[in-house]
Amino acid sequence: MNPMRQVLVSGLLLGACLIWGCGGGNSSGKTASIRINAGGSTFINPLMTKWAKVYQDKTGVRIDYSSTGSGNGIQQMINRTIDFGCTDAPLNEEQLSKAAGIGGEVVHVPLTLGGVVPAYNLPSIDKPIRFTGEILAQIYLGKIQKWNDPALQTLNPDVALPDMNIAPVYRSDGSGTTYLFTDFLCKVSPEFQQTVGKGTSVRWPSVGIGHKGNEGVAGHITRTPGALGYVELIYALNQNLRFGAVQNRQGQFVTASMESISEAARNSLTTIPEDLRFSITDAPGAESYPISGAVWAVLYRDQSRTAKGQAIVDFLRWAIRDGQQYCKDLHYATLPEELGSRADRKLDEIKVAK
Repeated sequence: MNPMRQVLVSGLLLGACLIWGCGGGNSSGKTASIRINAGGSTFINPLMTKWAKVYQDKTGVRIDYSSTGSGNGIQQMINRTIDFGCTDAPLNEEQLSKAAGIGGEVVHVPLTLGGVVPAYNLPSIDKPIRFTGEILAQIYLGKIQKWNDPALQTLNPDVALPDMNIAPVYRSDGSGTTYLFTDFLCKVSPEFQQTVGKGTSVRWPSVGIGHKGNEGVAGHITRTPGALGYVELIYALNQNLRFGAVQNRQGQFVTASMESISEAARNSLTTIPEDLRFSITDAPGAESYPISGAVWAVLYRDQSRTAKGQAIVDFLRWAIRDGQQYCKDLHYATLPEELGSRADRKLDEIKVAK
């Protein structure tokens, strides 16, 4: 072969290897050069870690996820420092307006469901403690300070609650877990709504202590007898924390589980708007867990300015379809079929480069 032609052919083959990969290990058509950056919700981190590994093994696409809290995930998505954010709270009008001025319209894609539980450290108590939303509100307002307060004891007549101070703990970072917890408390306690309000970050009264991430709150509860905090169900289970049953809208005391969380979503389907920004706290239904919510992927509708746009859509579509099979083993609730279908159609609205 002509030496110059041989050099040219070798260069072309090398370029093809760099783009598509060489050898039998890439025969499935994996696109190993694509790397997607995402971050936010600490709640979805264990599931996202699982999804990222399975999806990379399947497609070669790498998902780098930073568990920084929902508030941070929203902010980084708006500022375009990550490809998509994950949040347990939908963007509010102020955030949507800010995003519109930077990258345009934002799409919300629900990925999975979860619940926030009141977890506590009372070594002498074996039975689950019952809570109402009003009692939880009073604890975080500093009005109920003892575990054997008459309001709690009346609710738990078969439990010998200790004469011990309640040590509340809350999230110190911008958190979708805080949003779900405060959203519920605002619905059941007018005083809490007027005093604290709801949000990913709120101004707590001067009671308790703040920690960063679900991991930080769960760790503090583990180390502190008398502590009470709100964490996502998966973190309570992983840390072997005791957590209570919460009274729902129908007056039933329900323990958080994949089934009771999914029930809250199913009973809320008729009220979910077209933009898929919704709340399922205090949902109707006797078996609905009242502090339930979704985790969304949030991203700009216009992804045509990045070569990764189609890859981002493909991953999110895989997550709400095939990825749901990994939810149960990690204690996440799957999307109801109707909600999954609506999320799938929402992805069709994203504009990608041709």
